[in-house]
Amino acid sequence: MRSASAALPQGSRRVYLGADGQRFDQAKAREARQAAGLVLVAGRYEGVDERFIERETDEQWSIGDYVLSGGELPALVVIDAIARLIPGTLGRAESAEQESFSDGLLDWPHYTRPPDMEGEAVPAVLMSGDHAAIHRWRLRQGISTVTAFLIWL
Repeated sequence: MRSASAALPQGSRRVYLGADGQRFDQAKAREARQAAGLVLVAGRYEGVDERFIERETDEQWSIGDYVLSGGELPALVVIDAIARLIPGTLGRAESAEQESFSDGLLDWPHYTRPPDMEGEAVPAVLMSGDHAAIHRWRLRQGISTVTAFLIWL
């Protein structure tokens, strides 16, 4: 049997997406972005023959502790998370750097127009034009979101 990795660029990663894999997270997305290539193996129902996994994949990833009918959706999750890290994908490089998990914090609340929606106003600090105060508010919101999440756990 010819190896499935014969045509892959040197440094490519071959990943099986399965429930018993390592948890895929933002750090793994950044790491995978640096690989020369990435092959995602997505099983269906009961998965993929174990012999293939052992011989032809480098590692296994899981996107969460729940059961899906196949690996297609996890593959799309992985592709989307990595694609966002490719320069030019988001339009502005800062966009990927100012999101949840990029600095260990969750994202802050976002507001759009109108400034008042059915009696609920956008926080005044966001309308102030004081960029330092806005930065502090966003940092506090990110920290409080993480704190709330940890309490929930």
